Amino acid sequence: MDGDDLGTTERVLTLLGLLQQRQVWTGPELAGRLGVTPRTVRRDVERLRALGYPVHASQGVGGGYQLGAGQDLPPLLLDDEEAIATAVSLLVGAGGAVASAGDAALRALAKLDRVLPTRLRREVRALSDSVESFDGGRVPVDPEVLMTLARACRDQVEVGFGYASGDTARRVEPYRLVASDRRWYLFAFDLDRVDWRSFRVDRMTEVTARTWHFKPREAPDAATYVQESVAVRVYAQQARFLVHAPASTVRTQIPASAAVVRPRGKQRCEVLSGAAGLDFVLLHMMLLGHDFEVLDPPELAARCRVLADRLRAAGSV
Repeated sequence: MDGDDLGTTERVLTLLGLLQQRQVWTGPELAGRLGVTPRTVRRDVERLRALGYPVHASQGVGGGYQLGAGQDLPPLLLDDEEAIATAVSLLVGAGGAVASAGDAALRALAKLDRVLPTRLRREVRALSDSVESFDGGRVPVDPEVLMTLARACRDQVEVGFGYASGDTARRVEPYRLVASDRRWYLFAFDLDRVDWRSFRVDRMTEVTARTWHFKPREAPDAATYVQESVAVRVYAQQARFLVHAPASTVRTQIPASAAVVRPRGKQRCEVLSGAAGLDFVLLHMMLLGHDFEVLDPPELAARCRVLADRLRAAGSV
Protein backbone atom coordinates (compact mmCIF):
# COMPACT_ATOMS: atom_id res chain seq x y z
CA MET A 1 0.00 0.00 0.00
CA ASP A 2 1.52 3.34 -1.00
CA GLY A 3 1.37 6.61 0.95
CA ASP A 4 -1.62 7.99 -0.97
CA ASP A 5 -3.64 4.81 -0.31
CA LEU A 6 -2.74 4.96 3.37
CA GLY A 7 -3.85 8.61 3.54
CA THR A 8 -7.13 7.77 1.85
CA THR A 9 -7.76 4.88 4.26
CA GLU A 10 -7.08 7.04 7.30
CA ARG A 11 -9.33 9.80 5.93
CA VAL A 12 -12.17 7.36 5.24
CA LEU A 13 -11.88 5.99 8.79
CA THR A 14 -11.95 9.56 10.12
CA LEU A 15 -15.02 10.29 8.01
CA LEU A 16 -16.73 7.20 9.40
CA GLY A 17 -15.88 8.30 12.93
CA LEU A 18 -17.33 11.77 12.28
CA LEU A 19 -20.55 10.30 10.90
CA GLN A 20 -20.89 8.32 14.12
CA GLN A 21 -20.49 11.39 16.31
CA ARG A 22 -23.71 13.13 15.36
CA GLN A 23 -26.89 12.62 13.36
CA VAL A 24 -26.30 14.77 10.25
CA TRP A 25 -23.27 16.51 8.68
CA THR A 26 -23.34 18.83 5.68
CA GLY A 27 -20.81 18.31 2.91
CA PRO A 28 -18.97 21.57 3.62
CA GLU A 29 -18.75 20.73 7.35
CA LEU A 30 -17.16 17.35 6.62
CA ALA A 31 -14.84 18.91 4.03
CA GLY A 32 -13.68 21.43 6.61
CA ARG A 33 -13.06 18.79 9.25
CA LEU A 34 -11.13 16.57 6.84
CA GLY A 35 -9.26 19.34 5.08
CA VAL A 36 -10.45 18.29 1.61
CA THR A 37 -12.92 19.49 -1.00
CA PRO A 38 -16.63 18.60 -0.98
CA ARG A 39 -15.95 16.52 -4.12
CA THR A 40 -13.43 14.40 -2.18
CA VAL A 41 -15.99 13.98 0.59
CA ARG A 42 -18.46 12.62 -1.98
CA ARG A 43 -15.84 10.16 -3.24
CA ASP A 44 -15.05 9.02 0.30
CA VAL A 45 -18.74 8.55 1.03
CA GLU A 46 -18.94 6.31 -2.04
CA ARG A 47 -15.97 4.32 -0.71
CA LEU A 48 -17.86 3.73 2.56
CA ARG A 49 -20.95 2.66 0.65
CA ALA A 50 -18.87 0.25 -1.43
CA LEU A 51 -17.67 -1.32 1.83
CA GLY A 52 -21.30 -1.80 2.85
CA TYR A 53 -21.76 1.10 5.28
CA PRO A 54 -25.17 2.76 4.74
CA VAL A 55 -24.43 6.48 4.32
CA HIS A 56 -27.59 8.38 3.41
CA ALA A 57 -27.56 11.76 1.65
CA SER A 58 -30.43 14.25 1.65
CA GLN A 59 -30.87 17.66 -0.02
CA GLY A 60 -32.35 20.93 1.18
CA VAL A 61 -32.53 22.67 4.55
CA GLY A 62 -31.42 20.30 7.31
CA GLY A 63 -30.04 17.88 4.76
CA GLY A 64 -26.63 16.31 4.58
CA TYR A 65 -24.90 13.00 5.20
CA GLN A 66 -26.20 10.53 7.78
CA LEU A 67 -24.92 7.08 8.78
CA GLY A 68 -27.61 4.39 8.83
CA ALA A 69 -27.86 1.23 10.95
CA GLY A 70 -24.84 0.64 13.16
CA GLN A 71 -24.06 4.35 13.54
CA ASP A 72 -23.52 4.03 17.30
CA LEU A 73 -20.95 1.24 16.90
CA PRO A 74 -17.21 1.70 16.36
CA PRO A 75 -15.90 1.39 12.80
CA LEU A 76 -14.82 -2.10 11.79
CA LEU A 77 -13.13 -2.58 8.44
CA LEU A 78 -12.19 -6.22 7.82
CA ASP A 79 -11.36 -8.00 4.62
CA ASP A 80 -12.89 -11.43 3.98
CA GLU A 81 -10.01 -13.42 5.46
CA GLU A 82 -9.87 -11.26 8.59
CA ALA A 83 -13.62 -11.51 9.15
CA ILE A 84 -13.63 -15.28 8.71
CA ALA A 85 -10.61 -15.72 10.99
CA THR A 86 -12.25 -13.53 13.64
CA ALA A 87 -15.52 -15.47 13.44
CA VAL A 88 -13.75 -18.84 13.69
CA SER A 89 -11.77 -17.65 16.72
CA LEU A 90 -14.94 -16.41 18.40
CA LEU A 91 -16.74 -19.67 17.68
CA VAL A 92 -13.90 -21.67 19.15
CA GLY A 93 -14.01 -19.35 22.17
CA ALA A 94 -17.77 -19.88 22.42
CA GLY A 95 -17.08 -23.58 22.77
CA GLY A 96 -14.03 -23.19 24.97
CA ALA A 97 -13.11 -24.63 28.31
CA VAL A 98 -13.25 -21.35 30.27
CA ALA A 99 -16.74 -21.02 31.72
CA SER A 100 -17.09 -17.26 31.25
CA ALA A 101 -15.52 -17.13 27.79
CA GLY A 102 -18.36 -18.82 25.92
CA ASP A 103 -21.04 -16.19 26.58
CA ALA A 104 -18.59 -13.36 25.93
CA ALA A 105 -17.54 -14.89 22.61
CA LEU A 106 -21.16 -15.31 21.54
CA ARG A 107 -21.89 -11.67 22.42
CA ALA A 108 -18.84 -10.59 20.43
CA LEU A 109 -20.07 -12.65 17.47
CA ALA A 110 -23.41 -10.85 17.61
CA LYS A 111 -21.67 -7.46 17.64
CA LEU A 112 -19.40 -8.51 14.79
CA ASP A 113 -22.43 -9.45 12.73
CA ARG A 114 -24.01 -6.01 13.34
CA VAL A 115 -21.04 -3.92 12.22
CA LEU A 116 -19.71 -5.98 9.34
CA PRO A 117 -20.29 -4.69 5.83
CA THR A 118 -23.02 -6.55 3.99
CA ARG A 119 -20.62 -8.33 1.65
CA LEU A 120 -18.93 -10.03 4.65
CA ARG A 121 -21.94 -10.61 6.88
CA ARG A 122 -23.27 -13.59 4.91
CA GLU A 123 -19.95 -15.42 5.13
CA VAL A 124 -19.68 -14.92 8.88
CA ARG A 125 -23.31 -15.88 9.45
CA ALA A 126 -22.57 -19.13 7.65
CA LEU A 127 -20.51 -20.06 10.70
CA SER A 128 -22.83 -18.86 13.46
CA ASP A 129 -25.99 -20.22 11.79
CA SER A 130 -24.45 -23.65 11.21
CA VAL A 131 -23.04 -24.22 14.69
CA GLU A 132 -24.82 -25.62 17.73
CA SER A 133 -23.41 -26.68 21.07
CA PHE A 134 -24.19 -28.89 24.03
CA ASP A 135 -20.98 -27.84 25.82
CA GLY A 136 -17.59 -26.36 24.88
CA GLY A 137 -14.95 -27.33 22.32
CA ARG A 138 -11.22 -27.92 22.91
CA VAL A 139 -9.60 -30.07 20.25
CA PRO A 140 -8.25 -27.69 17.58
CA VAL A 141 -9.45 -28.12 14.01
CA ASP A 142 -8.49 -26.47 10.74
CA PRO A 143 -10.50 -23.21 10.40
CA GLU A 144 -10.66 -23.72 6.64
CA VAL A 145 -12.36 -27.09 7.20
CA LEU A 146 -14.84 -25.45 9.57
CA MET A 147 -15.52 -22.72 7.03
CA THR A 148 -16.00 -25.23 4.20
CA LEU A 149 -18.47 -27.24 6.27
CA ALA A 150 -20.30 -24.14 7.49
CA ARG A 151 -20.73 -22.86 3.93
CA ALA A 152 -21.98 -26.27 2.83
CA CYS A 153 -24.54 -26.30 5.67
CA ARG A 154 -25.69 -22.85 4.64
CA ASP A 155 -25.78 -23.48 0.90
CA GLN A 156 -27.24 -27.01 1.24
CA VAL A 157 -24.64 -28.69 -0.95
CA GLU A 158 -23.19 -32.17 -0.58
CA VAL A 159 -19.81 -32.69 1.07
CA GLY A 160 -17.25 -35.40 0.40
CA PHE A 161 -14.40 -36.40 2.71
CA GLY A 162 -12.23 -39.22 3.94
CA TYR A 163 -12.65 -40.47 7.48
CA ALA A 164 -10.08 -41.79 9.95
CA SER A 165 -11.99 -45.03 10.54
CA GLY A 166 -10.54 -46.33 7.26
CA ASP A 167 -13.86 -46.55 5.42
CA THR A 168 -14.25 -45.48 1.82
CA ALA A 169 -14.88 -41.84 0.98
CA ARG A 170 -18.05 -40.48 2.56
CA ARG A 171 -20.80 -38.51 0.81
CA VAL A 172 -23.13 -36.56 3.08
CA GLU A 173 -25.74 -33.86 3.22
CA PRO A 174 -24.39 -31.52 5.94
CA TYR A 175 -26.85 -29.91 8.34
CA ARG A 176 -25.05 -28.53 11.40
CA LEU A 177 -21.68 -28.19 13.10
CA VAL A 178 -21.91 -29.12 16.78
CA ALA A 179 -19.35 -28.36 19.50
CA SER A 180 -18.99 -30.72 22.45
CA ASP A 181 -16.91 -30.26 25.59
CA ARG A 182 -13.87 -31.56 23.70
CA ARG A 183 -14.48 -31.77 19.95
CA TRP A 184 -16.25 -30.45 16.85
CA TYR A 185 -18.74 -32.71 15.05
CA LEU A 186 -20.60 -32.55 11.76
CA PHE A 187 -24.22 -33.64 11.91
CA ALA A 188 -25.17 -34.93 8.46
CA PHE A 189 -27.23 -37.40 6.46
CA ASP A 190 -24.97 -40.16 5.12
CA LEU A 191 -26.04 -40.80 1.52
CA ASP A 192 -24.38 -44.21 1.24
CA ARG A 193 -25.68 -45.54 4.57
CA VAL A 194 -29.05 -43.76 4.17
CA ASP A 195 -29.11 -42.61 7.78
CA TRP A 196 -28.17 -39.75 10.07
CA ARG A 197 -24.59 -39.72 11.33
CA SER A 198 -22.22 -37.55 13.36
CA PHE A 199 -18.58 -37.17 12.31
CA ARG A 200 -15.64 -35.85 14.31
CA VAL A 201 -14.26 -32.93 12.33
CA ASP A 202 -10.69 -33.60 13.48
CA ARG A 203 -10.89 -37.06 11.85
CA MET A 204 -12.10 -35.77 8.49
CA THR A 205 -9.62 -35.45 5.60
CA GLU A 206 -9.78 -33.91 2.13
CA VAL A 207 -13.04 -32.12 2.90
CA THR A 208 -14.66 -30.84 -0.29
CA ALA A 209 -17.95 -29.04 -0.84
CA ARG A 210 -19.62 -30.15 -4.07
CA THR A 211 -21.93 -28.31 -6.42
CA TRP A 212 -24.84 -30.73 -6.01
CA HIS A 213 -27.62 -29.09 -3.97
CA PHE A 214 -29.94 -31.15 -1.78
CA LYS A 215 -33.45 -30.59 -0.50
CA PRO A 216 -33.42 -30.49 3.33
CA ARG A 217 -34.89 -33.54 5.04
CA GLU A 218 -36.86 -33.57 8.26
CA ALA A 219 -34.02 -33.87 10.74
CA PRO A 220 -33.67 -34.64 14.45
CA ASP A 221 -32.25 -31.94 16.71
CA ALA A 222 -28.57 -31.75 15.83
CA ALA A 223 -27.11 -31.04 19.28
CA THR A 224 -29.25 -33.72 20.94
CA TYR A 225 -28.40 -36.30 18.29
CA VAL A 226 -24.66 -35.69 18.52
CA GLN A 227 -24.69 -35.68 22.31
CA GLU A 228 -26.54 -39.02 22.37
CA SER A 229 -24.05 -40.40 19.86
CA VAL A 230 -21.08 -39.34 21.98
CA ALA A 231 -22.48 -40.24 25.39
CA VAL A 232 -24.67 -43.27 24.64
CA ARG A 233 -24.84 -44.83 21.18
CA VAL A 234 -21.08 -45.22 20.76
CA TYR A 235 -21.05 -47.77 23.62
CA ALA A 236 -22.13 -51.41 23.44
CA GLN A 237 -23.60 -51.18 26.95
CA GLN A 238 -26.28 -48.54 27.52
CA ALA A 239 -28.42 -47.68 30.50
CA ARG A 240 -31.30 -45.39 31.43
CA PHE A 241 -32.07 -44.14 34.94
CA LEU A 242 -34.70 -42.09 36.72
CA VAL A 243 -32.89 -39.79 39.15
CA HIS A 244 -34.73 -38.09 42.02
CA ALA A 245 -33.09 -34.69 41.58
CA PRO A 246 -33.67 -31.70 39.26
CA ALA A 247 -32.09 -31.93 35.81
CA SER A 248 -30.29 -28.63 36.43
CA THR A 249 -28.54 -30.14 39.46
CA VAL A 250 -27.56 -33.39 37.77
CA ARG A 251 -26.19 -31.57 34.70
CA THR A 252 -23.66 -29.84 36.92
CA GLN A 253 -22.46 -33.24 38.14
CA ILE A 254 -22.13 -35.10 34.84
CA PRO A 255 -20.17 -33.87 31.79
CA ALA A 256 -22.37 -33.43 28.73
CA SER A 257 -20.16 -35.87 26.82
CA ALA A 258 -20.73 -38.57 29.48
CA ALA A 259 -24.53 -38.64 29.70
CA VAL A 260 -27.76 -37.13 28.42
CA VAL A 261 -29.91 -35.56 31.14
CA ARG A 262 -33.60 -34.93 30.42
CA PRO A 263 -36.07 -33.26 32.81
CA ARG A 264 -38.89 -35.36 34.21
CA GLY A 265 -40.81 -32.67 36.02
CA LYS A 266 -39.20 -30.19 38.40
CA GLN A 267 -37.65 -32.63 40.88
CA ARG A 268 -36.69 -35.63 38.75
CA CYS A 269 -34.76 -36.31 35.57
CA GLU A 270 -33.87 -39.12 33.19
CA VAL A 271 -30.21 -39.97 32.63
CA LEU A 272 -28.96 -41.91 29.60
CA SER A 273 -25.39 -43.13 29.54
CA GLY A 274 -23.16 -45.85 28.19
CA ALA A 275 -19.88 -47.59 28.96
CA ALA A 276 -17.86 -50.71 28.24
CA GLY A 277 -19.30 -52.19 31.45
CA LEU A 278 -22.50 -51.19 33.21
CA ASP A 279 -20.95 -51.59 36.67
CA PHE A 280 -18.95 -48.48 35.82
CA VAL A 281 -22.15 -46.55 35.07
CA LEU A 282 -23.78 -47.79 38.29
CA LEU A 283 -20.79 -46.65 40.32
CA HIS A 284 -21.06 -43.12 38.93
CA MET A 285 -24.81 -43.01 39.51
CA MET A 286 -24.29 -43.98 43.14
CA LEU A 287 -21.62 -41.30 43.58
CA LEU A 288 -24.05 -38.59 42.45
CA GLY A 289 -25.64 -38.83 45.88
CA HIS A 290 -29.29 -38.98 44.72
CA ASP A 291 -31.89 -41.72 44.89
CA PHE A 292 -32.38 -43.35 41.50
CA GLU A 293 -34.19 -46.17 39.72
CA VAL A 294 -33.02 -48.34 36.83
CA LEU A 295 -35.32 -48.01 33.81
CA ASP A 296 -33.30 -49.97 31.26
CA PRO A 297 -31.98 -52.59 30.74
CA PRO A 298 -33.98 -54.93 33.05
CA GLU A 299 -30.94 -57.04 33.88
CA LEU A 300 -29.24 -53.98 35.33
CA ALA A 301 -31.82 -53.84 38.13
CA ALA A 302 -30.90 -57.43 39.02
CA ARG A 303 -27.24 -56.42 38.99
CA CYS A 304 -28.06 -53.63 41.45
CA ARG A 305 -29.50 -56.18 43.88
CA VAL A 306 -26.39 -58.35 43.61
CA LEU A 307 -24.11 -55.40 44.28
CA ALA A 308 -26.34 -54.20 47.15
CA ASP A 309 -26.08 -57.61 48.84
CA ARG A 310 -22.34 -57.54 48.40
CA LEU A 311 -22.09 -54.07 49.93
CA ARG A 312 -24.26 -55.05 52.88
CA ALA A 313 -22.12 -58.09 53.45
CA ALA A 314 -18.98 -55.98 53.34
CA GLY A 315 -20.50 -53.56 55.85
CA SER A 316 -21.46 -56.31 58.32
CA VAL A 317 -17.92 -57.68 58.68
